[in-house]
Amino acid sequence: MSREQRGPNEKLGTVLALAGISNAGLARRVNDLGAQRGLTLRYDKTSVARWVSKGMVPQGAAPHLIAAAIGSKLGRPVPLHEIGLADADPAPEVGLAFPRAVGAAVRSATELYRLDLAGRRAGSGGIWQSLAGSFAVSAYATPASRWLITPADSNAARDPQEAEATSTDGSPPQRVGHSDVTKLREAAEDARRWDSKYGGGDWRSSMVPECLRVDAAPLLLGSYSDEVGRSLFGATAELTRLAGWMAFDTGQQEAAQRYYIQALRLARAAADVPLGGYVLASMSLQATYRGFADEGVDLAQAAVERNRGLATARTMSFFRLVEARAHAKAGDSPAAGAALRSSEGWLERSRAGDQDPSWLGFYSEGRFAADAAECYRDLKVPRQVRRFTEQALSHPTEEFVRSHGLRLVVAAVAELESGNLDAACAQGARAVEVAGKISSARTKEYVRDLLHRLEPYGDEPRVAELRERARPLLVTQA
Repeated sequence: MSREQRGPNEKLGTVLALAGISNAGLARRVNDLGAQRGLTLRYDKTSVARWVSKGMVPQGAAPHLIAAAIGSKLGRPVPLHEIGLADADPAPEVGLAFPRAVGAAVRSATELYRLDLAGRRAGSGGIWQSLAGSFAVSAYATPASRWLITPADSNAARDPQEAEATSTDGSPPQRVGHSDVTKLREAAEDARRWDSKYGGGDWRSSMVPECLRVDAAPLLLGSYSDEVGRSLFGATAELTRLAGWMAFDTGQQEAAQRYYIQALRLARAAADVPLGGYVLASMSLQATYRGFADEGVDLAQAAVERNRGLATARTMSFFRLVEARAHAKAGDSPAAGAALRSSEGWLERSRAGDQDPSWLGFYSEGRFAADAAECYRDLKVPRQVRRFTEQALSHPTEEFVRSHGLRLVVAAVAELESGNLDAACAQGARAVEVAGKISSARTKEYVRDLLHRLEPYGDEPRVAELRERARPLLVTQA
């Protein structure tokens, strides 16, 4: 359905011309974005002509999908007012701001937490579906540059008067203590374990946004000393980054981006530079995964440069490994090799007694080997893929089921590129079995990529058998 404006929508027509998108092309892009979120849309060139020439305003998620489609072509976010659809049902740009002041940062984060719950309750018309496809790597530019310039705020205290002035229900603000922060850290640790074992889409993972809204937001809006505030911002940054990682794992890229930006801002308020680097590394992995390898390199290098002399050796190893992933995806073999060697060197210098942050508990020699294998997969060096995959699979992965599934797929690709079709199908079958036990769109996408690589061998019975095994898994992919 649509409602009519007065006269043509000249703004939309102008931006479409600027982006070089035809009416039919826009309709196709909008329908495709809707399909990615389970929406069945049937717009055509006539629909777009009505939007432009008659000022018709499509209802529901469509205006936001239009903005996302045009923004994807232009390579930047496109606000609704720029295309003459500002009076459509609002999907606020909540979560994309990186405020300079700590008080504004608190408001920005808590607004995002409330928005997420509203979207989940709203079902198919919820906010994240309205924002479908709106990931824009350019949105990371300002947060990254501001963090690089000032990675730590000078004061994290929040006095009772400020807390009372911002109270939303008139109730007295909560006085926050270390015990409140401890509960958040415990929640983050529990969520990390569940995520590694069951994937970002497991029902328990939805408790992280709930924890942010119900537990973290009231604490952020309370009053606290500088010492408690630093700890509170750090714990909330960890939870927010984790919410972003889970959204990333389940394919909700637009939600992940907003969580990551707020997590980076909270890490700055915590004066926790290594944690800020960890968030930047997460941003880098997302940017690289989405096809923006150059930006992925920039984000990872920002984490590395700001943490020299601050982070532990193991932490620096992980940051350089993420940088290597981006270089490899960009096809820069010398840079990827240098980053991998640096990562391995840092890892060798790490010691059991180092004060590594708790959030780095997942990182081990096995994880290094697994990511190195993916680097060489992207660089098309199957011998090295096979070598590092064998190392990765030799390490225990009981607590990291998703990682084990990803390693199996990479192993299958290595076998295939080495000409071992039987071994590739065998590893692929194991990967499908593991992927069926977790809720991870990313793992399923790896399986889909493997099947695509196997298409030239489609007549082989073992390939057909693997495809049949994977079919139920991919049919239910989010």
